[in-house]
Amino acid sequence: MRTNNALSRRIRVLLVAPSLDILGGQAVQASRIREQIAQTPDIEMRFQPINPRVVAPFQFLLRIKGLRTLTNFASYFPALVWRAWPVDILHIFTAAYTSYLLWSMPALLIGKLLGKKVILNYRDGQGEDHLKNWRTAIPTIRLADRIVAPSGFIVDVFRKFGLSAISIFNFIDTAHFIDRRRRQLRPVFMTNRILEPLYNIHCLLRAFQRIQQRYPDATLTLAHDGPSRQELEAFAGELGLRHTSFIGRVPHTQIRELYDAADIYLTTPNIDCMPGSLLECFASGLPIIATKAGGIPYVVTDEKDGLLVELDDDEGVARASFRLLEDPVLVERLTDAGREAVKSYAPERVRQQWAALYRELVGRR
Repeated sequence: MRTNNALSRRIRVLLVAPSLDILGGQAVQASRIREQIAQTPDIEMRFQPINPRVVAPFQFLLRIKGLRTLTNFASYFPALVWRAWPVDILHIFTAAYTSYLLWSMPALLIGKLLGKKVILNYRDGQGEDHLKNWRTAIPTIRLADRIVAPSGFIVDVFRKFGLSAISIFNFIDTAHFIDRRRRQLRPVFMTNRILEPLYNIHCLLRAFQRIQQRYPDATLTLAHDGPSRQELEAFAGELGLRHTSFIGRVPHTQIRELYDAADIYLTTPNIDCMPGSLLECFASGLPIIATKAGGIPYVVTDEKDGLLVELDDDEGVARASFRLLEDPVLVERLTDAGREAVKSYAPERVRQQWAALYRELVGRR
């Protein structure tokens, strides 16, 4: 039987997730959850980054291939155990494949060994392939007390494998963005997806070549970095692209100015889950053109609040761009619908869903 003291003290949650040292959607959402739960008086959220900063005497090991992962894990695992011991719930962000194996699965197992409630917050559009081809995935995921995804897309994928998941959306504070009303657009394009193969930036660059054939002064800003950057810069040169700027990683606190400066947002992934950048575009009044990858159609409805094209269809991306540039009424209709759609991702609503789940897991009303 629980004591009155146990019932009156705050629920302690350990969030295991990337810190903002890793610039990406998971880190941004983890930061937002921490900010929101801090406003909930009966819940105390602690944080364990999957990328802890290595102490100075050992940082040289991070530059040695083969020792980087081992060094990071040697910092991560003891801190994880230490921080997991006194909490009630482990809330674990996870991607697929090796990231799940190295960082998420140890946290899940530690949580269960210590008798904690565990939430596995699955955030990767590659979930179906992961569940199908990695033997460790399904048996360990079943250990979680709750599986939560930011999109109905992942919920539907997990259902195929007999795994029950619920959806709690990503959220966004629209006050952090500049809502500029657009109608007659300039050919000013941007993207801020990681420069890696699954986001298929090659398709975007091919589309931009087609756009520049009609609009020679069109500009494109690529506001991120990644392993494919050098190759993509070379590919842009081969295509003869002009006014194309690879500006590298931009801190999330500065991204609103880039949205405000652009008139059309492009993203052409082959695989995706729930890109928070689409919500940021809604909040900024920035029209969206995207491929129908993974969870994107669960966020953007074609012809209602954005324009969607088939995977790897650079010609379709260019056609959609021409429509936006030449039809101010369409621009106004799509961006007005985006402003309405983003209301579903309000911080207060999502904060209440997380708080209710934490209370449910520890048996509090």
